[in-house]
Amino acid sequence: MRIKLINPNTTQRMTAAMEQCARAVVSPGTDVVAVSPTMGPPSIEGYYDEALATPGLLAEVEAGEREGIDGYVIACFGDPGLYAARELARGPVVGIAEAAMHAASVLAPGFSVVTTLSRTRAMAWHLAERYGMTRFCRNVRAIDVAVLELDEPGSAARRAIVDECRRALDEDGSDAIVLGCAGMTSLCAQVEDALGVPVVDGVTAAVKWVEALVALRLTTAKRGDFARPLAKRYDGEFARFSPSSPASATDTPPPVRPLRYG
Repeated sequence: MRIKLINPNTTQRMTAAMEQCARAVVSPGTDVVAVSPTMGPPSIEGYYDEALATPGLLAEVEAGEREGIDGYVIACFGDPGLYAARELARGPVVGIAEAAMHAASVLAPGFSVVTTLSRTRAMAWHLAERYGMTRFCRNVRAIDVAVLELDEPGSAARRAIVDECRRALDEDGSDAIVLGCAGMTSLCAQVEDALGVPVVDGVTAAVKWVEALVALRLTTAKRGDFARPLAKRYDGEFARFSPSSPASATDTPPPVRPLRYG
C-alpha cells in the first residue's frame, strides 16, 4: 500500500517531520510518500495562502494517480483543495482537520482546537461546521506563533501550546485537544504527556484513516460531485491543469431532491 502525504506548502523540513511521524504509525507494508509542491507559499496562514497552495497540491494528486498511489492525506489543517482532490483521485483522500476532529469526537464528549494564529480561528470553526463537529468543538484557540516558528531552535512554541491547552481544559470544559496545525505534529506526544488527556494530531490520524479505507478496498465515488473534472481547455498559466479525461456515463449527477422541513 502506498499513501501520499501532501504538505501543501513548500517548506521541506516540515514535510520531513510529518513523514517521520507518519511512518512511525503505519503498519508493515505501508509506504508513506511525503511531498511538497514545487510551487506555492512556504506556509499557509489564511485563505489567500490556501488558494495559491491548491494548484500545486492538485498537481501532486494528479501525479500520484499516474504513480499508482492508493490514497492521499492533505497535511494542512485548513484541508485546502480537499473536494477538488477527491475529483482527481480514485483512492480515498482525507484532510487532517477532518481526521483529527472526527477522532477527537469519539475519544471525548468535547474538544478544543489549539492552532497557530488568531486569524485562522474562523477557518477552523468553518471546518467544524462543514464536518458536523460543532456539537463537539467547544472552542478554537490560538497561540499567535507563526507556522514557520514552530520548529525553530529555541522556540517557545511547545510551552505556548501546552499553556493554551491547559487553559482550554480548564476554561472550555474540554476533555481532549486537537492540534490545529500540521507543523505541531512532532510535538504531539510531548503535549499529551504534559496534559494527561487525549491530544490528536491530524497528520497521523489521517494517515491511519486512509490506511484503513484502502485496506477495506474502498475508493472515492466517481459519480456526482466527485466525478472526474469535465474535459476543457484552461487559459493562460493554468493551461497545464486542463482536465483531459472525458466524463463517462456513470458521472451523471443524481437528481436534486427538494429539502423537506418539519
